[in-house]
Amino acid sequence: RSKPVFIRKRTPEMIASCKKDDVIAPSMREPATDAERCKKPEWLICIGVCTHLGCIPQPDAGNYGGYFCPCHGSHYDHAGRIRQGPAPKNLELPPYVFVDDNTVKLG
Repeated sequence: RSKPVFIRKRTPEMIASCKKDDVIAPSMREPATDAERCKKPEWLICIGVCTHLGCIPQPDAGNYGGYFCPCHGSHYDHAGRIRQGPAPKNLELPPYVFVDDNTVKLG
């Protein structure tokens, strides 16, 4: 509540990039595969707050093309996984369900 939510329709290239990096997921700061982060591969739904100090990351930026927090340099990939910088955790995933093909319910 009172936090921005990023709802991102991912391209096939974004999905492929994240799945390719699943093999190194165990070595990530907060290990998670793409499938563990995205209930449907084409959608990333996450809280839009950097896990370092609470800034709002910018989309389509950073060394991994997902999100970049310019305040202190945290880089996230297209699955919202922390890849570089001071953030201690991946972007948080809110509780959500897909009601149908065109509707998602948060909370």
